[in-house]
Amino acid sequence: MGVTEPVLIAGQWQAARDVCGSFRAEDPSHGEPIGPAFPVCGGADIEAAVAAACEAAAALAAAAPERIAAFLDTYATLIDKDAETLVALAHAETALAAPTRLAGNELPRTSDQLRQAAKAARRFSWTQPVIDTTKGLRAHYAPLGKPVLVFGPNNFPFAFNAVSGSDFASAIVARNPVIAKAHPSHPATSKRLAELAHEALHACGLPLASVQLLYHFDNALGLQLAGDARLGAIAFTGSRSGGMALKAVADRAGVPIYAEMSSVNPVFLLPGALAERGAALAQEFFSSCTMGSGQFCTNPGIVIVPMTPAGDAFVAAAVEHFATAAPNVLFAGNVRDRLEQAIRALRDAGAELRAGGAPGDGPGHHYAPTLLSVDEAIFLAHADALQGEAFGPASLLVRASGVETMVAIAGCFEGNLTGTLYRAADGSDDDAWRQVAAVLRPRVGRLSCNKMPTGVAVSPAMNHGGPYPSTSHAGFTAVGMPAAIRRFAALHCYDGVPDDLLPVELRDRNPGAIPRLVDGQWTCANIMPSTGATP
Repeated sequence: MGVTEPVLIAGQWQAARDVCGSFRAEDPSHGEPIGPAFPVCGGADIEAAVAAACEAAAALAAAAPERIAAFLDTYATLIDKDAETLVALAHAETALAAPTRLAGNELPRTSDQLRQAAKAARRFSWTQPVIDTTKGLRAHYAPLGKPVLVFGPNNFPFAFNAVSGSDFASAIVARNPVIAKAHPSHPATSKRLAELAHEALHACGLPLASVQLLYHFDNALGLQLAGDARLGAIAFTGSRSGGMALKAVADRAGVPIYAEMSSVNPVFLLPGALAERGAALAQEFFSSCTMGSGQFCTNPGIVIVPMTPAGDAFVAAAVEHFATAAPNVLFAGNVRDRLEQAIRALRDAGAELRAGGAPGDGPGHHYAPTLLSVDEAIFLAHADALQGEAFGPASLLVRASGVETMVAIAGCFEGNLTGTLYRAADGSDDDAWRQVAAVLRPRVGRLSCNKMPTGVAVSPAMNHGGPYPSTSHAGFTAVGMPAAIRRFAALHCYDGVPDDLLPVELRDRNPGAIPRLVDGQWTCANIMPSTGATP
């Protein structure tokens, strides 16, 4: 089988002990294997990783928040220093633009969210202490005391990587060991990130088994692992079929799984907005749909366009943009194949192909930007089939005769990550905006106005989540501290426990100006032991 790259298990880089096969990364632009061989791990390696993570859990849960923060800051600094190498690896494995997407956006975002996680650790913000002095009750969010399994996706080699992304950072802030399952689309990038994380663990004195990396394993073993009750939680970003399969076994084992799956992110163009700036909106839509070759979970997959002259002009302009664009590079052959299947399903359900709809010529994994359209009657009659995700540079236009029909269309959508409404600057669309938004709001995690959905800011106010089936739990986000951290925390309550035996953030003396809900009032003050009041 040949020599394969080492895995990171039990605090050390070592040869996989149970190799079931091997694979290499692929250059998507040419469809050729690149780089070294990586192992497909068997059950023995998975068991070793779980056992080591369980053994490290108690020590990591007891680690001082400052040490956790120091690890995250050190890791972020190492990533920044190694940017040139990381960008070169990720570009080779994904074909994402090196200067703009990777170096200019995603890598800085990754180190920034690690530093935001470090701040959350120092400020205890994720623990949300609540104190009732009258009843002698105190509660906060605390570590799970078990490992978190993180499945990384193919479309963000840094910012959602299993060993550097938001899920990873959130689990570590909550002081849980991470078993990182890398995506096989970018194994060398993941290995280099894990090397930097391992270096940071050494420097900060945390348990070395706090971070472990496996590159790939058989789907059956993945399902078996997801059903292991020793896990505290699972984070998954990927396809609906994969997420739902993992959720089924995790649910049976009582393991919480936070799965981000599929989303079409409907965009409603209201009449006034189109009349005001239709040509600019056509360009904005095209740019958003083809950004990163359309391989975003927030890609504008369905756009609702009024049946007006301005709507007709928008459609004509959009068709021109799509029809004249060069084929986009996709991550892998299976991504292209699934995109073709999704487009075929949309056409079978009644959508008309307006541009694209075919792979590019030559080697590599290319696909033409694709635009389809359907009228309101067909969409309303076949809404389930016509809102299937087409992961790639593809979108469906739905023509609507009026605001009443737009409201009906909004009511057909299942849960999505985002929903967008474009309104006119003069306020002429505001009544329509309110009508459509009232129906769309409970169906999306983030409601946007006058902006395409593809941008996801790393902010405490961001919700990168949404109603089922876009995610497995509507009340949680994968981006934004401290909310993202609480996915990997347990609510611990203390009843009548003496002050000196409580966790520090629940004691009478506030350890560092932490906002705490004391007897119904948010305060950073200490509690006076004699009265329970705050000074």
